[in-house]
Order: sequence, then C-alpha cells, then structure tokens
Amino acid sequence: VSLNGFFIGKYEVTQAEYIFLMGNVSDLSNGNGPNHPIYKVSWYSMLKYCNLRSLLENLQPVYTINGSTNPLAWGIVPTTDNATWNAVICNWEADGYRLPTEAEWEYAARGATNDPDYLFSGSDDAGEVGWYQGNAYSTTHPVGQKLPNGLGIYDMTGNIMEWLWDWMGSDYYSNSPIDSPTGPETGLYHVGRGGNWTLPLMSNRMSYRSCAAAQYRHNNYGFRLCRKAYAE
Repeated sequence: VSLNGFFIGKYEVTQAEYIFLMGNVSDLSNGNGPNHPIYKVSWYSMLKYCNLRSLLENLQPVYTINGSTNPLAWGIVPTTDNATWNAVICNWEADGYRLPTEAEWEYAARGATNDPDYLFSGSDDAGEVGWYQGNAYSTTHPVGQKLPNGLGIYDMTGNIMEWLWDWMGSDYYSNSPIDSPTGPETGLYHVGRGGNWTLPLMSNRMSYRSCAAAQYRHNNYGFRLCRKAYAE
C-alpha cells in the first residue's frame, strides 16, 4: 500500500500528558510516573483525549461523535460497548491529533523500510529496543530508555501495546484499498500493535497483531499520537 504523509509520536503518550487533560487513572500499579506510558485507558477514552489536545493546541479536531467535535458534548466515556461511540467519524483531512492506522503504525515501526527486515522495531535483538516479559520485571518503564528505530521512534517494540484506529479484520489486507487503507468499516475489536511488557519475546515481533474491545482497559494497553502531515 501507499500512504499519505503523516507525523507520528516519537514516544508513547505519557502519564503526565494524559492526566493533564483527562484526570487521574485508577491503579497505575504496573509502573507509575510522569514519564511512564499511560495505560489502563480504553479506545473510547483516546478519542476524547485526541480532540481535547487538538482544541488545546488550536488544531482542527479529527473525531466527530453524535454530530459534535467537542468532547464535552459527548458525555461520559463509555465503560461498556457503545453504538454511538463506535460510529465515530474520522476527518482524515483535519490537522488535529488522532490514532495511527495499522498501515501507518507498521510503516513507522519498520523504519520506512524492509531492508533490513528486522524482527523488532529497529533490531533483531528485542532487548536493544524494547521492554518485554523477559526484561521488564513485571512493570512498564519510562518512555525512550531503549534504542530508537531507524526513524528515531522509541518503544514501538514492547513497553505497552498501542491502540490503533482500525477495526480488526484478519483478511483485510488481502483486499484493502491500495492508497492509505484505514481498516474495515465495522468490527468487534480494535487492533493493538507493538507487543508489551507482559508478553514473551516472539509476541513482541513487529508482525504480531492483537485486538481488544473499545471499552477495554488493561495494564498493557496505551497509545501514541498521529497527525496528518502537510506539504510546506
């Protein structure tokens, strides 16, 4: 596939960044500190975070729920499956913050190349670039402590699983659009990529795919931000 230009976060969103806009998250007992990645956040909650941060920085919000881009009009973030929030509209032309698509995430994780075709993001040695079950010692770690990949992006292997925009579709990429695919139109679960601190070595490969329901909050799921890039 081919992709339009995009910016992606150098680091996973940290606890300090998230809590500043969204308030405290209960029970961050698997690594607690301003520079640790945020976790125990649902896919729904990230929609709200992205639009709040866009508004704070005078950017055009990407997500529309129930006709509004103002998260204050959306009500409380759902804790169960919610048809209204599942029907969120993404404005791909807006310049605000959003979740990466799976295609964007994979392109960034691979350092924009398949040569060399690393197992992990930036290395064939997971310990050089990520925190996984074998070296994390049952906790997350502050972002940016391991080596970056070829694009200078950190922690795309391990630490926390990263929520993506796409619904999970096991055969989607066998017949997806060629230009900037954004995943199936509907589904039951959203994609997570990158492995995490709880998973064994081979489940932290770049090719490993996970998924979870949008209301799911777990101690190994977080996210990084993405934005559309504009030509100068």
